[in-house]
Amino acid sequence: MQETRILPQPHLLSWVQEASGQPVARCYQCYKCTGGCPVASFMDILPHQIVRYLHLGLEEELLKSKSIWLCASCHTCKARCPNGIDIASINDALKAKVISRGLGPASPNIATFHREFLASIERYGRAYELGLVMAYKWKSRDYWKDLSLGIKMFRKGKFRLWPHHIQKKEQLRAIFKRVRGEA
Repeated sequence: MQETRILPQPHLLSWVQEASGQPVARCYQCYKCTGGCPVASFMDILPHQIVRYLHLGLEEELLKSKSIWLCASCHTCKARCPNGIDIASINDALKAKVISRGLGPASPNIATFHREFLASIERYGRAYELGLVMAYKWKSRDYWKDLSLGIKMFRKGKFRLWPHHIQKKEQLRAIFKRVRGEA
């Protein structure tokens, strides 16, 4: 049986640097990003390894990784990095590449949440939590899990019945269109 080898993609590093705006080539693997990451224990590829994989051109491994979807975008990596590299921005670029290729995300429910979160922001200008949770539950078909928690949050006023709209939504929608390449 012959082993299938995935060949490194040398253009990956320059593409991610341009797409994310991050100086990925400056990383010297100090591991501070991983040391401060609150979700690193759940990742299959740690934050410093994501950058290393980029240096090695291991595109397929990165695009199949759950880590790019698990990132909380808390920007602790950037705050700790001596070179100011924001791995959350790198992960966003990699997620966009997964979606543009039509590949299935490694964590479908996280990808569903990600899409619904962005749709909520585009629609209202900020996250409408109750609508976001309802849309996520509907699309993930995970209707009853966390129901008791949701009821507690609603009773404490953490979920608003109606969304709060921002002013100048047209400008926000223009940003979304520009990112999608529609404008």
